[in-house]
Amino acid sequence: MPLEFGLWRIDGKPERVQRRPLAREAVLEDLIVADPDILGRPLLLIGRQVHTGHNGFIDLLAMDEEGALHVLELKRDRTPREVVAQILDYGSWVRDLGNEDIRALYAHHAREHGLPTELDEAFAARFGGSPPDTLNSAHTLTVVAGELDAATERIITYLATGFGVPVNVMFFRTFEDDGRSYLARTWLIDEPETAPAPAGRRGGTREPWNGTDWYVSFGDESGGRDWDDARRHGFVSAGGGDWFSRTLRALPHGARVFTHIPKSGYVGVGTVAGPARPFEDAELEVDGTVRRLAALELKGTYTRDGATAPGEGEEDRREWVVPVSWERTVPRELAVWRPGFFANQNSACKLRARFTAEEVTRHFGLG
Repeated sequence: MPLEFGLWRIDGKPERVQRRPLAREAVLEDLIVADPDILGRPLLLIGRQVHTGHNGFIDLLAMDEEGALHVLELKRDRTPREVVAQILDYGSWVRDLGNEDIRALYAHHAREHGLPTELDEAFAARFGGSPPDTLNSAHTLTVVAGELDAATERIITYLATGFGVPVNVMFFRTFEDDGRSYLARTWLIDEPETAPAPAGRRGGTREPWNGTDWYVSFGDESGGRDWDDARRHGFVSAGGGDWFSRTLRALPHGARVFTHIPKSGYVGVGTVAGPARPFEDAELEVDGTVRRLAALELKGTYTRDGATAPGEGEEDRREWVVPVSWERTVPRELAVWRPGFFANQNSACKLRARFTAEEVTRHFGLG
């Protein structure tokens, strides 16, 4: 049974605040839409009255910071069998939503309400970063109610605690005091007992990769590598340890790289023109002639004290260089950045974030 609670006014003699029935459960939907934080967790609303294709409409569909989906269904005076069967049916539909499905649902919702239609932008505004590669890795089902009959409570408790079904009930109580109305909430089951369940999708829900685009982080830093060098001579580089250089060394010939300077933005797009080599051995084509990078005039520093070819089991601390044929570059001070753009701590990784790739390409005037 949910925890029964009340409110007391304590200025002077303690006096219990009078509880009032919720005028209409539908009012809760408007409250949640206006401020999803009322549910006690940060959520991004991605759909309202979402048609499932099974002759049903989910009241509210939301996403959390981990990319998990949350089905929120108001009781609306339905019978125990109806409300439980309905939300389980919705869960069976939500489980199979892929990355593109979710983005399309959000875009439809955004257009109806005059919001930015790109999920990446909305996610960044809500959570302060880009969405995870994998969406809908888990989901939860929540019945939102002012009151609930004992039979429905028993069924949901049985499913959640006995079989691990990610279903719960959030109760809202209203109180009135001195002309003011207050709303309080409580859960039927403690939340740790109803953690989001894996989506169990038969395919992946990651944003699709086009097989060509890669992200590269170029650490332009005082006393180290310099972006002006990379622009002028055509390369990207990373080093200081295996963790920093391993992903860069894996860049395939012909890969299209979107180069990002941390805390600045995207500064260049180009194509990998050769294999990765240690700085001391790296060769680049300059004005039609192949030259050693170490012999060129450079602003930055790419050699590290004591960083030589490692022995067996030793850390490789050398700077590794990948030649790039640039399509377009800009100085660091003209880097492009928008909320929702992809960023990663790895020196290189597959760029699945279509929003980032399309916007950077458009900004740089590339095809």
